[in-house]
Amino acid sequence: MQGQIASLGALAVLQSEVNSWPVAHFGLWAIGYGGEPPGRVVKLGEMKAQFWLASLSKPISALAILVGFEEGLFALDDLVSPLEISWRELLCHASGLAYDHDGAVGIADLELLFGSDSVRRSGYFIRRPRQRRIYSNLGFEVLAHALSSEANMPFHQYVREAVLEPLEMRSTTIEPGRFEHGGPSGAAAGVVSTVEDMAKFTEALIAPKLISAATIAAATTNQIGILPGILPGYGVQENNAWGLGFEIRDSKQPHWSAPSNSGETFGHFGRSGTFLWIDPIAQVALCFLGDRPFDDFAKSAWPRLSETVLNYLVN
Repeated sequence: MQGQIASLGALAVLQSEVNSWPVAHFGLWAIGYGGEPPGRVVKLGEMKAQFWLASLSKPISALAILVGFEEGLFALDDLVSPLEISWRELLCHASGLAYDHDGAVGIADLELLFGSDSVRRSGYFIRRPRQRRIYSNLGFEVLAHALSSEANMPFHQYVREAVLEPLEMRSTTIEPGRFEHGGPSGAAAGVVSTVEDMAKFTEALIAPKLISAATIAAATTNQIGILPGILPGYGVQENNAWGLGFEIRDSKQPHWSAPSNSGETFGHFGRSGTFLWIDPIAQVALCFLGDRPFDDFAKSAWPRLSETVLNYLVN
């Protein structure tokens, strides 16, 4: 999906907008993949520079977990032993697990969670499963631990063999422990990548390469019904829609994507200053990696940038 470079006018407007931001380093890749001609591409900034993805790590981890699902390592509604929560509930943040434990996730947390004493585990659960959407870094560390056990290999190795190598994401690494709150496996927030590599990842979701179209469809549509919950940075949502590792825009307002993005838009953002969305209705995707952490500036700048991209790339 190499595509054609978008018009100089579009590039100039986008360049002017992003250059006005208080961001030292950034890279941007966007594609309009529908209509004629297909594959109109925008590239700006540092395509090969490495950025910490923070929570944008989760879609990469989720894709590796879904490869494991299609390989028959588990079924989505299997319970993760010895916990009474399923892979599906963990992937869509409906497990009842806390966001973190005492502000961080560590090896000790996982040892306690997977220990035999259920009383010692109880402090990690703040709701019963399927009652509320509680965004959980801890949940992704549980997923990584479980996948590692099922595949009989370290999580980072499975991600490399299942996702990074097949997609030729050569500049992407999982670096557990390097970042605060990165988690012991890196599944929740420990990935470092480039815009160039994330473009390959995005294209593998648009035109499925590693898993079936049916699994992609399930991963990018709301799971387990309408559940309220807090969207980090944006407050309580009556329908805090999530797929399998991907956030679904649905009717959320305010939101980090554009006001014109469809409700079917899916993706993720990271507090390090990164985001990725794919809008299957507009047939446009945008990936932005930067080094200014998510803050009030991002709440206005990211939707505005997304709106500009849509204006130039939608048919």
